Amino acid sequence: MTVSLYDRLGGYDALAMFAAQVVEKAQRHDELARFWVNRNEDSNARDLQSLIDFLVNASGGQMYYRGRDMALAHKGMGITAADWESFVGVIVNVAGETGVGETEGKEVMSFLDSLKDDIVAA
Repeated sequence: MTVSLYDRLGGYDALAMFAAQVVEKAQRHDELARFWVNRNEDSNARDLQSLIDFLVNASGGQMYYRGRDMALAHKGMGITAADWESFVGVIVNVAGETGVGETEGKEVMSFLDSLKDDIVAA
C-alpha cells in the first residue's frame, strides 16, 4: 500500500501548523506583506482555513476544498514572478524548520510549480 503525501507530511495537524507558519512569515516578509494590508482578522482566518483545506485535499487527505480555483482566487492581486519566488522561499524555509523530508519536499515543490501559471499575473 502506498502511503499518501498527506500521511507522510504528518496529517491534518502538521499541515495546519505548516500553513499557519507560512502565512505568518509571508505576512512579515518585506515584499509579500502588502497582500495582507487592510485585511481584517476574520478574512485572514478564512483564507488560512481555505489554504489548509486545499493543502490537505491536494496532498491526499480527506478534506473537501470548497474554495475557488487558483486562477480565480489570485486574479487581480498583481502577483509577480518575484513575489512567487519570495513565497516559495518562505515555504522552503518553513519546510526546513518543520523537518519536511527531501522526498516529500520535492513532491510539494513539483505540485507548487504546477500552480505557478494560475497564480502569477502574466
